[in-house]
Amino acid sequence: MSRIGKVDRTTKESSISVVLDLDGTGEVEISTGVPFYDHMLTAFGAHGSLDLKVEASGDTHIDAHHTVEDTAIVLGQALRQALGDKKGIRRFGDSYIPMDETLAHAAIDVSGRPYCVHLGEPPEFNTFTIGGNYPFVLNRHVFDSLSFHAQIALHVRVLHGRDPHHIAEAQYKAVARALRAATEPDPRAGGIPSTKGVL
Repeated sequence: MSRIGKVDRTTKESSISVVLDLDGTGEVEISTGVPFYDHMLTAFGAHGSLDLKVEASGDTHIDAHHTVEDTAIVLGQALRQALGDKKGIRRFGDSYIPMDETLAHAAIDVSGRPYCVHLGEPPEFNTFTIGGNYPFVLNRHVFDSLSFHAQIALHVRVLHGRDPHHIAEAQYKAVARALRAATEPDPRAGGIPSTKGVL
């Protein structure tokens, strides 16, 4: 049974297309018009072992915000679609990712109940733009949007770090690895992994 999500979304601010295969091998094709975001989504797909294709265009001449957030919305919708009825998955997953001086942790519950907790980013980077194209504060928007539209509980923590590039990248990789663990098949559980019988 394939676990593929495909979602297209067009607004006056952006046009987004996402195809996501939960059972992929990390083959990615990313084009958002925001180079650092492309780098983050490439890492997300590769470390999550997702086959991921993202095509996005938007009003980046104004700011990256709309394109980045809207892409995260569509990514979440595609993830939710790919999960289907969630039978036989592990449901929970977490991951610690070190990147040199940085350490980030992500924990996921594929619960059907969207919730995002995002902690620990150094506040001095709130006005920093990575690579001249990706405002650091968009990290939280991405994870909020992803969790809400995928309907997952997502906790992301930066334990320490001093390089904004590493802090952002460690978070994306931690979320990817946690998602991979939470959504992979559990050979010991064939049904819905909940005592309620539904997620």
